Amino acid sequence: MAGTSEIVQSLHSVQKLERDRGLAKLQNKISGPDFNEDEFTVLQSSIEEAVESKDATWEAKQGSLMAAKLLLQSQFVKEPFLLKLREACITCLSHDEGRVRLAAGEALGELCKKSGATVYLAVQNNILNGVKFNLERLPLEEVLEKTEGAQQLVDKLTGDDVDQETAMKAEKIFHDTAGWKNLETWMRCLQAVVEGCCGEFLPFINQELIDLISRTLTHTNRFVRETGYYVCAALVNCGRDEAGKTEALPSEGNTILQFGQQFAQHLANGLADNWSQVRLAASVATRNFLLNLPDEESRHKYFGSLLPRLCLNRYYVAEGVKIYCQETWRLVTKDHGKALVEKYIDETVSFYIKQSDADNHAVREAACACIAELGSKIDKEKVRPHVSTLLEALLVCFQDGSWPVRDAACVACGNFVLCFPDESKPSLDKLLPLFFKNLQDNIYSVRQGAGLSLAKVARAYGGEVETKLLEKIKEGIDGMEKQTSTAEKFGSLEKGPATFGVAKTRQEIETELHSDQQMYSCGSLAPKMGRGRDGGCMDHKFTRPSEPWELCDGCINLLAELSSLSHLAQPVSNLLPSLAKVLDKKDYTQHVTLLETACLQLPVIGKGIGKRFFKPHLELFFESIFYSLTCNNALTRAAATDCLSKLATFLGPNILKGRVELYNPHFLDHVNPILRTQTF
Repeated sequence: MAGTSEIVQSLHSVQKLERDRGLAKLQNKISGPDFNEDEFTVLQSSIEEAVESKDATWEAKQGSLMAAKLLLQSQFVKEPFLLKLREACITCLSHDEGRVRLAAGEALGELCKKSGATVYLAVQNNILNGVKFNLERLPLEEVLEKTEGAQQLVDKLTGDDVDQETAMKAEKIFHDTAGWKNLETWMRCLQAVVEGCCGEFLPFINQELIDLISRTLTHTNRFVRETGYYVCAALVNCGRDEAGKTEALPSEGNTILQFGQQFAQHLANGLADNWSQVRLAASVATRNFLLNLPDEESRHKYFGSLLPRLCLNRYYVAEGVKIYCQETWRLVTKDHGKALVEKYIDETVSFYIKQSDADNHAVREAACACIAELGSKIDKEKVRPHVSTLLEALLVCFQDGSWPVRDAACVACGNFVLCFPDESKPSLDKLLPLFFKNLQDNIYSVRQGAGLSLAKVARAYGGEVETKLLEKIKEGIDGMEKQTSTAEKFGSLEKGPATFGVAKTRQEIETELHSDQQMYSCGSLAPKMGRGRDGGCMDHKFTRPSEPWELCDGCINLLAELSSLSHLAQPVSNLLPSLAKVLDKKDYTQHVTLLETACLQLPVIGKGIGKRFFKPHLELFFESIFYSLTCNNALTRAAATDCLSKLATFLGPNILKGRVELYNPHFLDHVNPILRTQTF
């Protein structure tokens, strides 16, 4: 086992990895049977010397404070060491190095766990005054003077040749993150102390403390807000024992319940914050808050403001927030989530509509997904009074600048039309052009969603709408005559760096044109995407005019969806010869994408209209399928293989082989290996 001097040397190392190794060695020594009081005294002295010395490096202070946390677990700890460590921690909380401040806060938390709330009583004024003092912002000039290298960073953000407005924005970006002195670390210290005191901290929760924390929750700096919500999570968790089991505190005298309305209001704001890190912190605090309330009755007091936000965050784009809120939803609602949404339907609808107009496009996307869920899962009589307002919100999102928002709105509108045909009919004249716009979108999944939604419209209204859809499919297929040869993806955009996303502006055939080019981060430097109310459906900022093959691709998806309607079998069948003909056109770059869609949807169409209407047209598609099977595109090859496999299952392997052999015996060389791997 490592010697004491070796451990001390590692704890003072300038390398983090070495300090971490020193902590691991110390943990092993303390938990070992041979650890004695003499070794403890040596370690104690080295820690006291490092944290109290003004000449010690910050690495030595940080390593010693982390070691002190471990040393507090020892049976040899005496009161003088506790007092010295407490005073040293308070001093280190004002250290210039943030990692030292964090370690000091954690050590204070461990002291509270060791000695209880008496430690907090001794340092209460220091911590609260530290938070109050650091809430006030330093002037920017003072920050730049005191922060090493700060001016160089601002210069780097602004560049050499920029206007004054850009320079001011860059300075503000720097100020929002660096201009808060030690506020975040004082808050982390408060969090550690609360967690260390656990239930003993409840008497210290008063209006003054709530007001102070509230200021951090509405702070302009997102890191401060995030830490503030983690402090809230620790406060509302004070009623739990060390094993993590909830101690059901009675309603009378329950400190958390006393300030419950204030907590709930701030948690609701945090769950709707623009930054995902803040949302996650607020989600942690919300789970702790709801699960630590004494009974169901007290929880219901806050469900109106918190449940809609938890419900929406189950669809939020950030995986951490989404997964955590899904689990929280299960823990809080148990098996009654649907009933609770129906009970608080007014608050839920109001919040969804508000979020559909949020600045953050990811929030608008989640709102559309939630609105779609209302239409498909909740009791229709509860949703019916709100259909018109929900559709109005979806129509705005349908014209959004972000394609995931348009896609989500499209799917949601399809759900509402199918579930509420009478209420949705007045909006049909506005919806159909938007559905058709999505049907020829640049993004494949948007075209696919449009086909799915239009099929739902056909199921809801039939007759005249079905005729329009079939005419649109015919228009899309016939429009392939206008498809130019070697059409390039993004060919109509300006020749220069993309203003958003990682995609290049052109789809090049030659490999060398993709090499040694500038790369762009995933929207990190992109402007905010506009909402639908900023302009009409032709005003999307990140779209380009559709090409004929894209409309045809969307129409194939729509044709597959309509094939499931038995009364449309004959009209769908009549369109197959025209479709087979346009698939033979291969003089443009994206023909492999269209062939991939056709191969994926052909078995679906066959099963939908039945063998009687499908088999007469089967041979028309053989050339396209076998071309796809041997092309250079892996996705298209896989789709063609899957197509033949499913057709063999649908028609029978012998019938398919017979048809292929009659058409071209050489194609059997490709069919036989596929059929040998299948069981029928």
